[in-house]
Amino acid sequence: MGIELVIFIAAILFGIFLYWRESNSNGIYRFINKILNSKELQMAPNSKKGFIYQQSFIPRLLFVVALVLIAALVVEFLTPISVFGSYNGISAFASFAVGTLLGTYLANMVLKSGQVIEAQSESLEDKFETAVEKGKDFIEDLKTRDAKEIEDVTEDINAEPMPKVDEKSARDRLKDKGLM
Repeated sequence: MGIELVIFIAAILFGIFLYWRESNSNGIYRFINKILNSKELQMAPNSKKGFIYQQSFIPRLLFVVALVLIAALVVEFLTPISVFGSYNGISAFASFAVGTLLGTYLANMVLKSGQVIEAQSESLEDKFETAVEKGKDFIEDLKTRDAKEIEDVTEDINAEPMPKVDEKSARDRLKDKGLM
């Protein structure tokens, strides 16, 4: 369980790296697109689409699984490590594929939030300033209302005390009920 967790975390970091790298440059995808497609079907020159960058779920999943499968086959045949020979190897393969896919979506979320923050930074500053001003006004209202309530209470205290009504003592009430 411990090694799978380490593999999963490493795969998330690898997915983040893949997404970030492909968001900066999609040269390999553009090259393969140019080789496989005719001139009419090739991607636009200003398109930033890549293998995982700006792809929907299914193509991204296929690319990640194919990449991990190729890496597992290389490890299987070039090293003495048997990836597909045991449950642990297959589990590590699946953990790496899922972690990489999760890392790409995590990187997508971080990059998108960074772009949104940059685009709305000025409006966010204005919203923050208005919120601070409203908060200051609210605090001032509380202070003035509290001061008025304190004045009202002190006026009530200083007012003439209400006359006491003659009441029976607790002892007398108990005697009336016959309990004492």
